[in-house]
Amino acid sequence: MVMGEFTQETELLVIGGGPGGYAAAFRAADLGLDVMMVDIAERPGGVCLHRGCIPSKTYLHLAELIHDARSAAAMGLGFDAPRIDLAVMRAWKGKVVDQLAQGLVTLTEKRGIQYIQGRAVFEDDRHVRIKGRDALRVSFKHAVIAAGSQAIALPGSDFGQGGRIMSSTGALNLAEIPERLLVVGGGYVGLELGMVYAALGSRITLVEVGDRLLPGVDTDLVAPLKKRLHDAFDTLLFNTKVSALDAKDTGVTALIESEGGSSDLDVDRVLVAIGRRPNTAALGLETTGVQLDEKGFIAVDAQQHTTVPHIYAIGDIVGGVMLAHKAMVEGKVAAEVIAGHPSAFDVRAIPAVVYTDPQIAWAGITEAEARAQDMAVAVEKFPWKFSGRALTTGTPAGLTKMIVDKETRRVLGVGICGRGAEGLIAEGVLAIEMGALAEDVALSMHAHPTLSETEGETAEIFLGAATHVLPKD
Repeated sequence: MVMGEFTQETELLVIGGGPGGYAAAFRAADLGLDVMMVDIAERPGGVCLHRGCIPSKTYLHLAELIHDARSAAAMGLGFDAPRIDLAVMRAWKGKVVDQLAQGLVTLTEKRGIQYIQGRAVFEDDRHVRIKGRDALRVSFKHAVIAAGSQAIALPGSDFGQGGRIMSSTGALNLAEIPERLLVVGGGYVGLELGMVYAALGSRITLVEVGDRLLPGVDTDLVAPLKKRLHDAFDTLLFNTKVSALDAKDTGVTALIESEGGSSDLDVDRVLVAIGRRPNTAALGLETTGVQLDEKGFIAVDAQQHTTVPHIYAIGDIVGGVMLAHKAMVEGKVAAEVIAGHPSAFDVRAIPAVVYTDPQIAWAGITEAEARAQDMAVAVEKFPWKFSGRALTTGTPAGLTKMIVDKETRRVLGVGICGRGAEGLIAEGVLAIEMGALAEDVALSMHAHPTLSETEGETAEIFLGAATHVLPKD
């Protein structure tokens, strides 16, 4: 401590203003705690709002509109070719982000939360120094670490290099529409942003080191998307890796390696989407006693305690599925525990959504996970080609899938591929969390014609009473 330096005190210090951080701060303030929230950005929202979820979904909506306009020709409705104005698109994205960010600012102020822009670094397990502000030192009774994660670069290269090698953040800046774009990684980030650029006119080559898209996602759900990507992308390369990237002023040369040998690929830009790592390195955690695992994530229990009882951690920085809504629930749990409430993270079904076209959404256990655990399950699928609503919208390439416990008939998992899966998965989440039986879903009346009917009909197959598919022998 510097002689004469002022140390500010707070009951709860929240480090990170993303969805998990502001959810923790808001809940704690609502429960009567004195809260300070620190983030490097001028306004709360984190990567999700400013450089991730919201910007990408804004552009994905526009990509969907372009696709639908082209598809409408087969229905007798013709449109001129889209006139793409990148400046207006960026402004629209900015307007969406600004409105949401300003809403968070208002909620922060109305709740009496002190928001500090800067980078928090621990001095010990009771104090942090806020970098970026003059002589601000904070003493806290409790702390919640919600510092998030960052994109991983390919070994031997980094993001930048004239903007030619991009992370998701760089790609969302939408500086130009490259004629040739290399996407490294077949996960949800690479596929979502690849589809945006494909809709805008880029020729996409996707390279995946494994043998499939979206590792860990049910193969039945991925199949319709893979078929669509064969049309949307120029090339899909599996069991292939990018060994080196050489960026120049005019483009990037990528060294591509597979079992068949190596070759150079010349493109205008590269999007690297091979995963994320936790932002633990620069927090000064070594001064606190907070323990990390071998990958740098913070270890926590069901109440979000770290190995230091009055320091909590939530969101990407604790590992597991890196989803904003998971972080938000964890943040609320931490706040409630700090306030003395009996709370814990005991979620049975974490919904996940891939915002490609078609979308993929799932919750609960997958068929592969159930088989690997030797669980006695029954599995049924309802193809969307039998859905009246899917046909009226020209989106029959999809399916709804349900995994049920054979003995109890409880719904254990739900997966959906198709337009609007993001909203449809909510019924599956509720069924799993409530311990609903297949009969409960089947006997709940679903409006006709809707895509939600596919969930009801999938459940009806277990009863042998589905209307739009023949009963099994």
